[in-house]
Amino acid sequence: MSGHSKWATTKHKKAVIDARRAKSWAKLIKNIEVAAKLGGPDLAGNPTLYDAVLKAKKTSVPKDNIDRAIKRGAGIGGEAVEYSSIMYEGYGPNGVALMIECLTDNKNRAAAEVRTALTRNGGTLADPGSVAYNFTRKGVIVVSGEDTTEDDVMMAVLDAGAEEVEPHAQGFEVLTEATDLVTVRSALQDAGIEYESADVEFVPNLKVEIDADTARKIFRLIDALEDSDDVQNVFSNFDLSAEVQSELEDDDDE
Repeated sequence: MSGHSKWATTKHKKAVIDARRAKSWAKLIKNIEVAAKLGGPDLAGNPTLYDAVLKAKKTSVPKDNIDRAIKRGAGIGGEAVEYSSIMYEGYGPNGVALMIECLTDNKNRAAAEVRTALTRNGGTLADPGSVAYNFTRKGVIVVSGEDTTEDDVMMAVLDAGAEEVEPHAQGFEVLTEATDLVTVRSALQDAGIEYESADVEFVPNLKVEIDADTARKIFRLIDALEDSDDVQNVFSNFDLSAEVQSELEDDDDE
């Protein structure tokens, strides 16, 4: 699930991430392989690879695994990788919109697993274009709130082309045009501000607020989708009020 949604930092999500570290590592490795294949193995000259490696390191992926992934992606040493990128559109419970990003070496398997996860968890596959119109590709940079203020972040990024700085549960999110992501990320680095991740994501143009019961159903659906090795990211247009987030965190304490 995209880190863009506020609920990504709730204890519920943290528990899910902790329980799936191995699966998470596999997907981060795949991102590195694809980035190296498209832009070469040099981190200094391949900003997409740089950010993929940084994200993997922050998730404690071992250095040897990262190095091997770069070599596989770049075709160094005889190994090669071939992945197709596919985007599926769907609806979850109560009409919540979903964009499901896959990276796969078997399109038929990916399609079958996405369809199964949706139908078993109250979702449906949608026609191409019927959901995508409600999303825009944006650069999303997550900045930790430790030792950093919103004013610090704003000062660093506004002249670099950032569109918005939003308070986040554990810091801030900087939104940019997808093409400005590297420039804005570099501006943060130049200002000495560390960032957690920098990704191009599908950000909803209009969010819909959902209640706790719908949220639980959506979480189950997203969990099922992310169980597939072929699903890299799930983006959605739901939003949670502070009250609903509190209720969901109470669930985790029980």
